Amino acid sequence: MLFWLLLTLAAVSLFFRFPYFLQDVRYIVKNLRILRRVTKYVESNYTILERFLEQAERQPHKPLVLYRDETFTYRDVDRLSNQAARALLQSGRVKQGDTVALFVADEPVFVWLWLALFKLGCSAALLNSNIRSKSLLHCFKCSGAQILLVSQDLQSAVEEVLPELLDQHVTVYYLGDPTTCPGGHSFTDKMSNMSAEALAKDLRSDVNMQNPAVYVYTSGTTGLPKAAVLTHTKLCAMAMILRSCGVRSDDVLYISLPLYHTSGFVGFAGAIDIGITVALKSKFSSSQFWDDCRKYNVTVIQYIGEIMRFVCNTPKKANDREHKVRLAIGNGIRANVWKDFLNRFGNVQIFELYGATEGNFVLMNYSGKIGAVGRANLLYKWRYPFALIKYDVDLGEPVRDSSGLCIQVPKGEPGLLVSEISARAPFLGYARNLQQTEKKKLHDVVKKGDVYFNTGDMMLIDKEDFVYFQDRIGDTFRWKGENVSTNEVADVITQADCITEATVYGVEVPGNEGRVGMAAIALKDGHAFDCVGIYKHLESFLPAYARPRFLRIQGSLDVTGTFKLVKSRLVKEGFDPSSVTEPLYFMDDKEKKYVPLTMDIIHAVTSGNIKI
Repeated sequence: MLFWLLLTLAAVSLFFRFPYFLQDVRYIVKNLRILRRVTKYVESNYTILERFLEQAERQPHKPLVLYRDETFTYRDVDRLSNQAARALLQSGRVKQGDTVALFVADEPVFVWLWLALFKLGCSAALLNSNIRSKSLLHCFKCSGAQILLVSQDLQSAVEEVLPELLDQHVTVYYLGDPTTCPGGHSFTDKMSNMSAEALAKDLRSDVNMQNPAVYVYTSGTTGLPKAAVLTHTKLCAMAMILRSCGVRSDDVLYISLPLYHTSGFVGFAGAIDIGITVALKSKFSSSQFWDDCRKYNVTVIQYIGEIMRFVCNTPKKANDREHKVRLAIGNGIRANVWKDFLNRFGNVQIFELYGATEGNFVLMNYSGKIGAVGRANLLYKWRYPFALIKYDVDLGEPVRDSSGLCIQVPKGEPGLLVSEISARAPFLGYARNLQQTEKKKLHDVVKKGDVYFNTGDMMLIDKEDFVYFQDRIGDTFRWKGENVSTNEVADVITQADCITEATVYGVEVPGNEGRVGMAAIALKDGHAFDCVGIYKHLESFLPAYARPRFLRIQGSLDVTGTFKLVKSRLVKEGFDPSSVTEPLYFMDDKEKKYVPLTMDIIHAVTSGNIKI
């Protein structure tokens, strides 16, 4: 009796000392099972496509895609992707090992196009549907593709750069109505005349798990977007995240995120792996969010922080808790929004994740600790080593000790998150961009000769080993769920006739996730600020999320001794007229121009009366 009493007391004492021990163990055990599954896939050269084909044979009549009032079963998608593959094959321009770029909106055709490419042994470059002009040409070029598939809604954007594409001998296929396509030729029309029978596996006989599966574009820290490489192995491993979060075969997943994004695309791949149904939304709508969830009997949702905030900001309704959603999987939700969401919409288990498209490891908050992005689980950290190191923001580099190694920060202090690059956790880098690939690596971090991936994010680990996101470093800020490259935006701004130089940075706005764009500009001698012309220029060349909402006009821009633009003071002063003596302007979408920034506008923005 005494033995059992002592054993019980010991167990209780252990629980209070290590309250998350059992959760940590369960997480590790679950991920070891998933790791074995991924290893088996790799050894047998079993890609996501092979998994899809197996699902289509096993459950042909199960819906895979629910879109508006249409339903596409696994068999439907299989046959449509066969037709698309044959249409590409018949063109004579596509062969095994090629890359084909998809400039396609979030609609079902996106799904069978990338499956068609996989069936032909090709990789897919997923172009951001918001990019235009110079960025569009750049992203297409760095993928190495010679074929571009274009949605009808995006046709005008391609026609702007069509002469340059044709000069590069690029073949463009339009997916729209034949009457709207140049020459009256539509790829969709051509595809419908193809056989839907299965294709020979020989068409992809040379594909292995180390080949590129897709290229996903990320703004990174400098310059134009970069194409992050996802091999079939990495895509397979990332698709397992849904399994790790407890998604079941009877679930219905709601995806309102762009399919060109890692989250949306990998979510779809994960759905195929488990064999579930996806309710696809062409564009996120906060007012329709819960109605869609009810309509499609959704049980799992994917999110970014902005989505959750927008949903929480909708008017309260009596049926707010009348839904079947049990899991929410995503990243970027703030603690206050997390609490509001649970209080209002009920007991939904939220799995907050942290990772980067090109990154080599993932953190998961499997404990439901509000505000945390993950746990510094000792067993996980042993397998995938990472560290928080001291970082000098002014110098833009890690702080090192006398021996040249980086200095790890103590618990409770923010530090730059870095993760070790190894055979177990490789960093695949960016397609055709060795310079930027090398720039993401840090050498001699913990010991001489080691190499770590620089996430570019400041994090903090508390005394309970929970990890919290603090801020981004360098020349990138996050707005509307997108990484915005300050250098890219500045390049566009300085192409305007009246502007000689510009520096771009992100500033915080109360009530909003991330940082909104602001630019300090200097005007050319003898030129006045063209409030309408600048608006039109930025509207033409930048997606909405990248356009600076605030402008600050200066006589000249501050630079360091090595002529690097100084941003720290600008960021600190923000758009506060009491701190800034120079003229300030606000981007007014109703007036279609930049207007002088007044206190009334500031109050309207910070109170939410003006949406930005």
